[in-house]
Amino acid sequence: LFDGVYSFYPQQRKAAVFDISTIIVIVVFLTLACSFLLIIPGIRGRARLYWTLRVLLSLVVGVVIVVVQFTGDWETGWVQANTSYKSFSHVQVNADIGLHIGLAGVNVTLRGNPVNQINETINYNEHFPWNFGADYGRSYSQGLEKGLPSPILYVAEKFSPQSPCAVHRQYRIAGHYASATLWVAFCTWIISNILFSMPVLVYGGYMLLVTGAFMIFSLLSFSTVRNSPMCLIQIGTGTLHVAYGGSFWLMVAIGLLCFVAGITIVALHHLSLGLLRAFFDLREDKAEEYQEMPEVFVNPHFMNKGL
Repeated sequence: LFDGVYSFYPQQRKAAVFDISTIIVIVVFLTLACSFLLIIPGIRGRARLYWTLRVLLSLVVGVVIVVVQFTGDWETGWVQANTSYKSFSHVQVNADIGLHIGLAGVNVTLRGNPVNQINETINYNEHFPWNFGADYGRSYSQGLEKGLPSPILYVAEKFSPQSPCAVHRQYRIAGHYASATLWVAFCTWIISNILFSMPVLVYGGYMLLVTGAFMIFSLLSFSTVRNSPMCLIQIGTGTLHVAYGGSFWLMVAIGLLCFVAGITIVALHHLSLGLLRAFFDLREDKAEEYQEMPEVFVNPHFMNKGL
């Protein structure tokens, strides 16, 4: 016992809710959205609706590209099982074991059913990073030293560099290239917004297509890990299976949205330029469009005086 608590920890561990980086990114984009909503009443007529639609959709694309870099649910899996709780102990608990795989590492979750069992609160979430610059093996060794529950260590061991499963290298490289591709997509998203504001509408549409293409490339990069056979994660009588999670499918949706928006803008540029200019609130008459000199008003008094 340590201060009356039967645990390897000085205090009870708590499950993580949100990653700090994710919260920072969301707050930044919410600030931009709120700033725009403060100035939107100054835009008159139907253009107000068009501006709101364009800005909010653009911010949604940008925030998704950045946020999914830090999320841990590109692949997820859950299993409920009766399993041993600690090493060198035959005491078993009923718990939900979750696996959450992101671009930068893996989270292993252990939650008891009920949460309070054997005089302890069983609610854990442990992160093991594998991004470049991080040492997965050291994180796993620190987990052993801290005395993490056996199910967490068992699942984390499957992704360690020394594991016979040999999936550590595949996930690490796939996550690295998927992350790099997403940062390129974020840069092309910024360029597309600059082109729309210049305005060079058709080239902005082309950059939206490039943004969607890089997002799809990131998905393909992460999907390459499925080419390697995954070891069975057997916990008690249950087997933990992983499938594509929310971040993966969110990227699919946003990538398709960029493709649809880009194709629509390019098509309107060639088929209905007036409608496209109206949507982007560009008020130019035909004289300016064809680069002709507009009508000139001459004062007759000065004309007669000159003659």
